[in-house]
Amino acid sequence: MAEVHAVKDADTIKLVSHLLQVRYGQQMADIWNVGINLALRISDLLSIRFDDIKDDRLTLKESKTGHTANIQLNPKAKTIIERIKEDHPDHLYLFQSHRTTQIKHRAPKPLSRRAVSKAFEAVGKELKLPLGTHSMRKTRGYHLYHATKDIARVMRMLRHRSEAVTLRYIGLTQEQVDKDFRELVL
Repeated sequence: MAEVHAVKDADTIKLVSHLLQVRYGQQMADIWNVGINLALRISDLLSIRFDDIKDDRLTLKESKTGHTANIQLNPKAKTIIERIKEDHPDHLYLFQSHRTTQIKHRAPKPLSRRAVSKAFEAVGKELKLPLGTHSMRKTRGYHLYHATKDIARVMRMLRHRSEAVTLRYIGLTQEQVDKDFRELVL
């Protein structure tokens, strides 16, 4: 599997959302937009049930670490989630597969990671970007770091244990760190 990167330009973030909506439908664009705003791994994002959301908070157990993520929803994520709930009041999952709702006597399931991955990859190829499901989480981390320059804050948001992992994860190279030191003269 090829390494994917953060989307570093705000206009490109919007373009990815637009292309996902046009090529794959509103649900894929919603996954992208909610995913960027929640910074969850794709398996956790797709497993969100509406009952994991209370008021403006999402609480769920992360599948990779077993830790509990307690995330306050920002206005954009909250608006999208409310619209999805209004459009699909009978769904259990935030990103429920429409196929399982069409088959009687079949338990509802979330959209598959594979379907999301294929859509993101295709849009990435179209834009000549290494785009994948992890790009949402990396993008959130990258933009938080550039807004705050606080790697500890990014680590807490991504629930990482190592600064080195977080720096590599968000695509911050030693060259960029050196540039920050050269350019910020006090």
